[in-house]
Amino acid sequence: MLKQIRWYLEMAFFVVISSTIARLPNSIALAAGRFLGRIAFRLLGRRRKIAIANFEASLPFLERQPGWQGGSARELARGVFENLGCCIVEVCKIYGGRGQQLIDTVEIRGAEHFDAAFAKGKGLIFITAHSGNWELLALAFGVHKHELSVVARPQDNPYLNRMIERIRKSYGNGLIYKDGALRAMFSALKKREVVGLLIDQAVQSDWGILADFLGRPAWTMRMPSLIARKSGAPLVPAFIHREGNKSIITIHPEYRLSVAEDPEAAAAEDANGLNRYIEEYVAQHPEQWYWVHKRWKNAPPAASSQTN
Repeated sequence: MLKQIRWYLEMAFFVVISSTIARLPNSIALAAGRFLGRIAFRLLGRRRKIAIANFEASLPFLERQPGWQGGSARELARGVFENLGCCIVEVCKIYGGRGQQLIDTVEIRGAEHFDAAFAKGKGLIFITAHSGNWELLALAFGVHKHELSVVARPQDNPYLNRMIERIRKSYGNGLIYKDGALRAMFSALKKREVVGLLIDQAVQSDWGILADFLGRPAWTMRMPSLIARKSGAPLVPAFIHREGNKSIITIHPEYRLSVAEDPEAAAAEDANGLNRYIEEYVAQHPEQWYWVHKRWKNAPPAASSQTN
């Protein structure tokens, strides 16, 4: 009973906040989001420390990348929180029923790569990351190009989860929950549907493979190449980034799977290959990736660290 009351209160709070923010003009809402992010940077000490530590460990790699713009770990981490603040207000506008203008202004680059891969008739797996406003990526693509289903974890609050499901479906999106995701993904691909998979979170060793990411080993999903091999569905990397008050979706050409005969070697090569796309994104838009996550947890240190 107490849990249900808490769920109702959470739902009411979300509706009130999202409805209020939804009424703000986009430019004012984004300014408010950046301000909210700066406040969160000060108040959320644990997440701030994770982001700064992640940047400090990754800067030696990033500084070697072409076009790197520089910045201290603390400055970059503050920018991450500002981007997340913008994401929150954008999602509030969408869930508050006033997100159509936001979605209409999203630009899609590389749509021809989607068309070429989808024309194979095997369905399609979008490979992406927690970058830019990843929720907007799915919703905008569903409106502008083709409906898709995203693999996600359900909200703990069932009332909030049902509302989010309903709104996502209204924009042409479906949901595949992580429990039973493999079977659901194969079923969707068999029906020639499009599935979105975020691959940049740490996974347990039983489900992952060690692959280099930003200069350090990280437990990385082996699922994408496994599903692609068994289903024949193309893997197509796609990411969204913010340019001023506008968001851009960039679709890359289909990823070519490893031709290594040894299954473990092929899985490792694919995991490393897909990580390269995220590394390129991070080098270009360092403040728009989800640095507040412990991406390298339970992984061994880089070889250079072991010899120091």
